[in-house]
Amino acid sequence: MQDLSRFKCVPCSGSEPALDEEQIAQLKPGVPDWNLVHRGGVPHLERVFRFPDFASALHFTNQIGEIAEEEDHHPSLLTEWGRVTATWWTHKIKGLHKNDFIMAAKTDRIYSDIQAQST
Repeated sequence: MQDLSRFKCVPCSGSEPALDEEQIAQLKPGVPDWNLVHRGGVPHLERVFRFPDFASALHFTNQIGEIAEEEDHHPSLLTEWGRVTATWWTHKIKGLHKNDFIMAAKTDRIYSDIQAQST
């Protein structure tokens, strides 16, 4: 499996089809800690990240925001004391796109980097 965090997002016009179950299954091993959840029949990638306090969670949220702006692909983020819930899906196609897996992998990389710095 290739390191998805090294890829760049491609612009999504909305005319592409959402990934099907087989395509999702092929990409999912690249982000093993993410859960596949369905909301309103739409698949999403979701993961909860834990932190020792609110400031650390907010710092992580801001770092995700920076890469989301760079890649022009934006998640849903819920920042709480000691945790951040990140959710990726592509609004334009009402489903998952390869970009969502790329951004989930980039989010994992940010979290790993933060964890490594705190040890």
